[in-house]
Amino acid sequence: MHGSHSHGAEKADDHRQSNNERRMGLAALITGLFMGAEIAGGIISGSLALLADAGHMLTDFASLTLAWFGFRLARRSADWKRTYGFDRFQVMVAFVNGLALFVIAAWIVYEAIERLSQPHAVAGGIMVIVGGLGLLVNIAAFALLHGADRENLNVRGAAVHVLGDLLGSVAALIAGAVIMLTGWTPIDPLLSILVAAIIVHSGWKVVEASGHILLEGAPRELDTRDIGPDLIANVRGLEDVHHLHVWSITQERRMVTLHACACAGEDDDRLVKDIKQRLKTEFGLDHATVEIEHGECADATDAKTGSGSAHG
Repeated sequence: MHGSHSHGAEKADDHRQSNNERRMGLAALITGLFMGAEIAGGIISGSLALLADAGHMLTDFASLTLAWFGFRLARRSADWKRTYGFDRFQVMVAFVNGLALFVIAAWIVYEAIERLSQPHAVAGGIMVIVGGLGLLVNIAAFALLHGADRENLNVRGAAVHVLGDLLGSVAALIAGAVIMLTGWTPIDPLLSILVAAIIVHSGWKVVEASGHILLEGAPRELDTRDIGPDLIANVRGLEDVHHLHVWSITQERRMVTLHACACAGEDDDRLVKDIKQRLKTEFGLDHATVEIEHGECADATDAKTGSGSAHG
């Protein structure tokens, strides 16, 4: 029964990852196809807002493509060199793409300041047409990602990219309409700066989340200070918990290691099972490595200043 449940969970996970990969690939395809049209529209119309949106779309395309590749690479099994497998690659992709957004935003702001000091003629009609088409494309891409696993960092990062791009298309559409109706061209670089602010905001969220995982930070939703005292209070025969470390391979794969000091006469096997069960049910940590000790810790010198020590 347990084996059947485990097999079923693996199949469900494979199906979820396959769905993520397929939706990511489609979103990348339609984004990449339209990006070229938007660059051409920006050059022809002289609109910085369109070029800014195309620049953001370029990072979206790169992000979506690398995210798609990350899902494909994650299918590969772990080996002796990479014992955790290739899942972390998608976190690295998210981090690099987040940093790329800052560069794009800086270029947009620089160009916008230049445009404000030396105004350019802008074809509002072309802006409205291309911006409107861009909005439709981004809505389609966002809808695709909305149907994927939104707890996945790669999916979340890509969705934030596309949402920012969707807002950029709205900005280009508004700027084009204002220029058509009033002829006031400064609206183009001003809204471009707004798009840059959106890009920086979305980039920071992706960099912060992925950087936290790459630095082996504990999952955001867990307070690791609670784990030791909870185990001591709820697991019979447990005297002390120290050298506690919690980190993530990806947002979904969370790991924990700890040293557990057992009371005299306790069954080590039973204690390990009870600790693992408590970690799973109370904290959602289902990959735990537990070292049982009797008396002094084997790493006694480090234990005095060890991480997460909790005494009963």
